[in-house]
Amino acid sequence: MNKHPLLQTYIQNHPEKIGKVVDFDPEADRLFPFDFTANNTELTYEDIEDTSRFSAWVSKKLQDNHCRYGIGGYMEHRTIYARSGHFNTDDEPRRLHLGIDIWGDAGTPVYCPIDGQIHSFHDNNNHGDYGPTIIIKHQLGELELYSLYGHLSRGDLGGLLEDDHVAMGQLIGAFGSQDENGHWPPHLHFQLMFDMEGWRGDYPGVAKFSEIEKWIANIPDPNLVLRFPR
Repeated sequence: MNKHPLLQTYIQNHPEKIGKVVDFDPEADRLFPFDFTANNTELTYEDIEDTSRFSAWVSKKLQDNHCRYGIGGYMEHRTIYARSGHFNTDDEPRRLHLGIDIWGDAGTPVYCPIDGQIHSFHDNNNHGDYGPTIIIKHQLGELELYSLYGHLSRGDLGGLLEDDHVAMGQLIGAFGSQDENGHWPPHLHFQLMFDMEGWRGDYPGVAKFSEIEKWIANIPDPNLVLRFPR
């Protein structure tokens, strides 16, 4: 069953039930569209491999372009994952990014955009992984939807209990620093899933490009919820 139209229809019919993920004023704030495919020849492998250099590069791009956040990544075929063995499988390396990244300052607040309940959480503490991760389950009429928040602060997991209610607009965490977020420049990985497929506290955010149709079927465009200008 194709659930994408159901999600689109629900959001169109109930805009008042969709809140923010990060603070954003479309009248005042600008977004920088990051491209982490092979087309980005400015960012070198040395930059990517050194997290501090990578962070400085991201920050300078945002500052130079007067942007509050960087944005992008949904179903993007990225080269930056060569920095971590976590994505280098034997038959085909994982390079397909499944969510949307919001790049900004460490400590940037993260909110729950839709009423729901805590599904699961975990500190995926591998180099290049999500780091602290929260997954929330939402019931949109008859449609189940899950939202994932990766690269948070470690303290955000304290006191959480599975099945706890989370309200739209409730503060759930903040962008983690590179020392706790899986060794990345500070950002949020935001992803939607129709089916968790048995995963808890984790769900693939990077996959094999050859399997793109499979992932698109289960992972709608997060901008349906974010509603950022294109």
